[in-house]
Amino acid sequence: MLLTRQTLPKTIPDIAALDDLLCRPTQALIDDLKKVEGDIMILGVAGKMGPTLAGLAKAAAPERRVIGVARFSDPDVKDWLHARGVETINCDLLDEAAIKALPKAPNIVFMAGRKFGAEGDLSLTWAMNAHVPALVAQAFPSSRIVAFSTGCVYPFVPVDGKGSTEDMAPNPPGEYAQSCVGRERMFEYFSHRFSTPGRLFRLNYAIDMRYGVLHDIAIKVLSGTPIDVSLGHVNFIWQGDASAQALRCLAHCTAPTSPINISGHEILAVRDLAQKFGARFGRAPVLTGTEEPTAWLTDTSKAVELFGLPVVDTEQLIAWTADWVSRAMPSLGKPTKYEVRDGRY
Repeated sequence: MLLTRQTLPKTIPDIAALDDLLCRPTQALIDDLKKVEGDIMILGVAGKMGPTLAGLAKAAAPERRVIGVARFSDPDVKDWLHARGVETINCDLLDEAAIKALPKAPNIVFMAGRKFGAEGDLSLTWAMNAHVPALVAQAFPSSRIVAFSTGCVYPFVPVDGKGSTEDMAPNPPGEYAQSCVGRERMFEYFSHRFSTPGRLFRLNYAIDMRYGVLHDIAIKVLSGTPIDVSLGHVNFIWQGDASAQALRCLAHCTAPTSPINISGHEILAVRDLAQKFGARFGRAPVLTGTEEPTAWLTDTSKAVELFGLPVVDTEQLIAWTADWVSRAMPSLGKPTKYEVRDGRY
């Protein structure tokens, strides 16, 4: 079954159903992947988004090889990928020789990186977020490379505007986001040098039922935990939509590479989201602080022009999240820390 607004379920009963939904392609994704030839290799496949992005790629292009590359410290991820028809290769991406030994796939989705715990070992954060991209860019000069980045490379912008556009110069607080600028600069440099086509996929924030901005807010409302609304405005996108747009970027690469903002098209108030969950849970949210006039927000006009609006809208995400959280379904236990303003993760 193809993913359309009409085929979305009212609720997501369990993790298996969630994974199936995240791996369900749209016709637009199938059509875009037909425009690019060759195998698809996903570097850093074992993170939050990687497995279902790989599964989605295989579902959309079942005749292609889809190869997932990671250290695979959790062997269950490997088994899950194999069950979806995705091949796997164990590789430490800090090992230059290991990167050079990887298959020269024509289509690369680069998802490796380090965010949470970044402040605990800043040299490792910079190595993963800037050194590894340089190694990868040199190893695959003839491939299309869609490199995951973050909207956190931008400075804060007024909440009453439309968000940062791709033309805005990066100038973020905190070494994590600065290292992400380093990642982009490495891909940019080698894209210029080798004429490598690509995209810098500036994502914020992807969500599914087990993590994300809505999950964080819903859990706090349900438990009565205070919600600080200082960073009071956000935008976010369903993980399945984000994965589909990343794969579709393979058909919309530029040489040299260029950034594209990926998120929901709406700027949403944390206060309003908390109150919507409060209404569903029958309890008033506990709100603290006062909204700052700026936040990390992106303008996704270019993505909407290329891909259309996300299939899953905000109201559907709220309904699914409220249902999931109210049933005490599993969480990844990885808060997004969307409310952090100093860039320290």
